[in-house]
Amino acid sequence: MKAERPDGRKLRALKRGHLAEYRAALCLIVKGYRIVAMRYRTKLGEIDIIARRGDVIACVEVKARASFDGAVFAVSDTAQRRIRAASDIWLSRQADFHRLSVRYDIVAVMPWRWPRHLPDAF
Repeated sequence: MKAERPDGRKLRALKRGHLAEYRAALCLIVKGYRIVAMRYRTKLGEIDIIARRGDVIACVEVKARASFDGAVFAVSDTAQRRIRAASDIWLSRQADFHRLSVRYDIVAVMPWRWPRHLPDAF
């Protein structure tokens, strides 16, 4: 079986998404977070960025959209459930899990603007 090659649109979208994740990670680093993982994948879901500041773990969904509202409303209930399920798996693998507080954030990445971080978004 031959693997399918992504067409031009899919490839551009993939590159745009990866660039948005790097911009979001930079935004979080500037705010004092340490990036623990990027694109953490499980069978139940994926977390774009896992960041830590002290004992707070931020599971971050990154959305690249034209507007802040468009980015925030693009995170569906289904996506939220998958992110929570993936975070449960990640957290269970941490030695100090009993000390950690988990929070779910959104970083909106918009053209020609600094990314906006929305802590405790869902």
